[in-house]
Formats: sequence, C-alpha cells, structure tokens
Amino acid sequence: MRLLTFVLLVAIGLLQYPLWLGKGGWLRVWEYDRQLTQQKEVSKSLEIRNAGLDAEVRDLKQGYDAIEERARFDLGMIKQDENFVQIPEKVPAKAVK
Repeated sequence: MRLLTFVLLVAIGLLQYPLWLGKGGWLRVWEYDRQLTQQKEVSKSLEIRNAGLDAEVRDLKQGYDAIEERARFDLGMIKQDENFVQIPEKVPAKAVK
C-alpha cells in the first residue's frame, strides 16, 4: 500500500512539473505577462511622442506660424525692420567677485 501511495505521489509530481516549470508553464506565462505590460507602457509613451511629432509636422506643412516660431527661437532670426532686444539674466551677487 505504501508503494502504491509513493508511486501515485511521484506521478502527480511528474505531472505538475511541466505545468509549473515546463516550456509553457505558469512561471513563463507570468514572466511574459510582465514583459507585455512593460512593452505596452513603452508603446503608449511612444504613441504620445509620435502624436506630438505628427502635429508638429502638420503645422509646419500647413502654416507659417510654426515655421516663424522655429526660426525665431531655434535660429535667432528676426524680421526686417524689427529690433532685437536681449535682456540678460541677473547674476547673483555671490557669483561676482
């Protein structure tokens, strides 16, 4: 009777092994689920970035306001008959010696 119990327990253990540790076991399923969640977060942030870039491209193609803004801030350009005034930031008194 003890031998039969032992054999049945070993058989149950051998059947459980692939379920938990095998190629398609629960541990791998949990790991894949964790990876999928991380990838969805990355994809969502990239979708937001791409939407912003798409809006910027549409603005550059359709209107001159975005082009003018980029020329002013990125390239430092000014219009003809326009005065450029630059106001320096205040330097703390401790930094000046």
